Amino acid sequence: MSTNLEGNRAKLLISCPEKPGIISTVTNFLLEHKANIVHFDQHTTDPQAGIFFMRIEFDLEDFDSSFVQLESDLHVLARDYDLDWQLSSNKKKKRMAIFVSKMDHALMELILRWKSKEIPVEIPMVISNHADLKDVVESYGIPFYHIPMSKETKEDAEKKALELLKGKVDFIVLARYMQILSPNFISKYPNQIINIHHSFLPAFVGANPYVRAFNRGVKLIGATAHYVTNDLDEGPIIEQDVQRINHRYAAEDLKIAGRYVERRVLAEAVSWHVEDKVLVHGNKTIVFT
Repeated sequence: MSTNLEGNRAKLLISCPEKPGIISTVTNFLLEHKANIVHFDQHTTDPQAGIFFMRIEFDLEDFDSSFVQLESDLHVLARDYDLDWQLSSNKKKKRMAIFVSKMDHALMELILRWKSKEIPVEIPMVISNHADLKDVVESYGIPFYHIPMSKETKEDAEKKALELLKGKVDFIVLARYMQILSPNFISKYPNQIINIHHSFLPAFVGANPYVRAFNRGVKLIGATAHYVTNDLDEGPIIEQDVQRINHRYAAEDLKIAGRYVERRVLAEAVSWHVEDKVLVHGNKTIVFT
């Protein structure tokens, strides 16, 4: 996990059709802008005719002016070489909104890692369809917004949430938010909504996975962090983990054990997203860890 939260560090993500010389083209481009490459990762789906992915961390001298010039020149490079790219700076923290219902374990893991600066983000707000966690969230100085939601009020509730979010957040984390977001809502934040599903997907999609896992007699339980799409629990997977269990575990024991896995998996996925280590390709991710 990066500890260079300020200073002159920048990160560049690139994806493009595989072609000879792309690495030298990009690294020479950075050299021309007096960038000092600190970390470099790459992956291709096919060396002959696939998609090429690259992540580079680098330092810049005279950062403010150099960064602006580099960003401007990237538009030209991208046009000439058919690049999709994303440039970010450690000087600007990402802004993360958290959506939660009544369960607090995933929420508190994120807040504690934020407070300890393990996850270098700003948290402008927590939004919930219940008021249960208002006091604990506000005790950390984080604004809490209670937006009740029912089948009849779903459209209006989402509209209120979008108004709160507009211009104030870069991405959203669903920390056991027990509501399904509409396609309209999701379209506003493509590949910028991270959900924690309390199951090792694709097994036990949907509600009550621990009960169904118990009934099936599984020997491993898991959790999956993924980007949200219109297909329920089928978005690009960022991180997964499992914990071994046995016949002595009741359904409630599975839930308790599962919470530990959920916290760990969600926090890891959020960290990687914040550190620009995730590239989405179709319904898969390339994660440079």
